[in-house]
Amino acid sequence: MLSEGSSFMKGMAMGGLFCLVVSLIGNFSSGGQPNVELHLHHHLKAPSKEELQRLPEAHKLELSQKVRVYCLIMVQPKALLYWATAKDTWSKHCDRATFYTSESAKALEAIDLKEQDEWAKLRKALKHAYDNAGDLRWFFVARPTTFAIIENLKYLVLNKDPGEPFYIGHTLKSGELEYVEYESGIVLSLEALKRLVGIYHEEDKCPEHGRALWKLSEEKQLAVCLKYTGVFAENGEDSRGKGLFNSKGVGALISASLAGNAPDVVEGCCSDMAVTFSGMTPNQMHVMMYGVYRLRPYGHDFRDSLIFLPLEGSDND
Repeated sequence: MLSEGSSFMKGMAMGGLFCLVVSLIGNFSSGGQPNVELHLHHHLKAPSKEELQRLPEAHKLELSQKVRVYCLIMVQPKALLYWATAKDTWSKHCDRATFYTSESAKALEAIDLKEQDEWAKLRKALKHAYDNAGDLRWFFVARPTTFAIIENLKYLVLNKDPGEPFYIGHTLKSGELEYVEYESGIVLSLEALKRLVGIYHEEDKCPEHGRALWKLSEEKQLAVCLKYTGVFAENGEDSRGKGLFNSKGVGALISASLAGNAPDVVEGCCSDMAVTFSGMTPNQMHVMMYGVYRLRPYGHDFRDSLIFLPLEGSDND
């Protein structure tokens, strides 16, 4: 009888442990099940050129002036060359570019967040940007190995209201959790960032240093926190459905297109309105800067429907 009782108690203990593990795994993979309305769209498309051409000139001018982007670029003191390259190339096209780091360095013009944990560092950077945004309503988060074409980002969100919760980039899925890949850049509207910062104090929903048993990457932890506020990941695409946020550089994408025997290599590679290319060296970024902003065929007349003018005093290209 003692043996049977002992076996029964062991079974009860093992069963309870199993239920606990299943519960934790469910919480880990989906970030829990917050009581929010169903999200109705996961593919966010840029307007087509035809749509834009139909707008009155006064409205085009208004749109070109109202979209302003705050860029958050996460850097490390040990990678000064990447910081210097991002500073001298694409970040000049942000309406405000702020560099954030984990520790101070004399040669590095960046805000020292005094935080080594990647998620805690990203939280602090986003809070700092929210507190200092002024009249900027869109936020772009990037690693220093990412090259961004900010004008194309502005075009993507041109007719979107930053007062609505947008969380955009290259979406991936882990279990039931959809998130935006950090490597290819993350875009947040003011409303999405407002909701995120507002939930920081709720440790059960948005813990500062992640969960106790499983350590989520910062990109997944961000998605979990946003999900609790009713903000869901959306894949940024052009009007034909081609992705705008790339996790590889142009060379790697063209090579992949060649390997796939695409009849049109460039068409099979990337969107004409691509926002980001990732995993790039400093030299590759300078080459991209030349190709995107400086190289022009003589005599070719570019007829874009609107122009995003830099802020007064800006030294962008």
